[in-house]
Amino acid sequence: MIKKNAAGKWKITKSQIIVIGFLSVILFGSVLLMLPIASRERTVTSFIDALFTATTSTCVTGLVVYDTYTHWSLFGQIVILCLIQIGGLGFMTLATLFSLAIRRKISYNERLLISESLGKDSAQGVVSLTQHILIGTLAVEGAGILILAVKFIPDFGFSTGLYYAVFHSISAFCNAGIDLMGGQSGQFSSLTAYADDWVVNLTIMSLIVIGGLGFMVWENLYRSKGSRDLNINTRLVLTITVILIVGGALLILLFEYDNPGTLSGKTWEEKILASLFQSVTCRTAGFNTVDLAQMRNASILVMTILMFIGGAPGSTAGGVKVTVIGVLFFTILSTVRNNDDVNLMGKRLGKNAVFRAMMVFIFAIVILFTGTLLLCAFEDISIRESVFEVASALGTVGLTLGITPSLGLASKVVLICIMFMGRVGVFTIAVSISLKNNQTQPKIRYPEDRIMI
Repeated sequence: MIKKNAAGKWKITKSQIIVIGFLSVILFGSVLLMLPIASRERTVTSFIDALFTATTSTCVTGLVVYDTYTHWSLFGQIVILCLIQIGGLGFMTLATLFSLAIRRKISYNERLLISESLGKDSAQGVVSLTQHILIGTLAVEGAGILILAVKFIPDFGFSTGLYYAVFHSISAFCNAGIDLMGGQSGQFSSLTAYADDWVVNLTIMSLIVIGGLGFMVWENLYRSKGSRDLNINTRLVLTITVILIVGGALLILLFEYDNPGTLSGKTWEEKILASLFQSVTCRTAGFNTVDLAQMRNASILVMTILMFIGGAPGSTAGGVKVTVIGVLFFTILSTVRNNDDVNLMGKRLGKNAVFRAMMVFIFAIVILFTGTLLLCAFEDISIRESVFEVASALGTVGLTLGITPSLGLASKVVLICIMFMGRVGVFTIAVSISLKNNQTQPKIRYPEDRIMI
């Protein structure tokens, strides 16, 4: 909550600026998408649907109430693409790059704000980090465009194929999962037409994973001269990412290999590719190459868990983040071993990191439960569909079992709020609305007592 300082002036915290910034981008995008020029039929899109689309684009989620190709005009699609890029990199990163382009000096307070938005502990080196983010983003997205263009230009012609390559490369890298295949393979078909194409699949998967690793991991990998130079954050992110992708793919393959609605009838190579893609896309990307509504409950549960976890902090991905899961795992392990400290990979974690991870995880569980309850109350849908939709929104994934376009007004509002919380971050929002987040608390230590656990 915004408060007045001692001088009676309104004081906005760094967390509140980040929240307000994202809200401003979403509202501006909503206004643009409501314009008749934004739709193919040149009609005014309702505010709630424009708001939903702007939110899912800026929060790089991918849940859509309209098929992106068949409903939105070229202007509308470009607005959506710009919102995806802004949401993926963060508006503060783009604002910093703009300031550097016009040779404007970045103040210390602005550096603190940039570090907050990137999840960096200090303001030192944030300007060079921002430059590296731009260079890395252009390089990765550019490589994705070139590779996808090789496949899409023969299929759709030069101009359309190149445009499709640009759109899907940016959407994949930013972990948005919004596609333009509705005019080619049917509305809401995603990449099902390319389910067996190794080039398209591997390119999209690589973009998703790289975008989901996080900018701080990029920087550490760039500056390190070997594995020994990698910090604990990078090692934890890389380790858990590999475990989740491989483990998720193996479980999906196990549960779906003989499912006639998904993998049955494919060769083993195609089954492995499809299983791997569905596991990777749960890193919060939102593309799919099989009909998710036909998947078995066990596979849906696996994907729900993967979506809930999400990617790395300070990345284009959402979810509670892999580092939170890692901290909680090692906290449990240390407790079982009766250790006073939480130790992992030869390092000791501070209590603040443990408490923060616990808070994020518990808040996310509460949001997941509340959202599922509300969707079940507002819509005539199963718990399977509801929890999957809410987990997809919270993890800013964009996968759906096909219920998004038919949702009512109340359900759309619920998902808009959840998508926003998932992208901005539970901790950031909690701090931004706290009445005491800028006040120094007295160092009082109460007597210790025991309760039954």
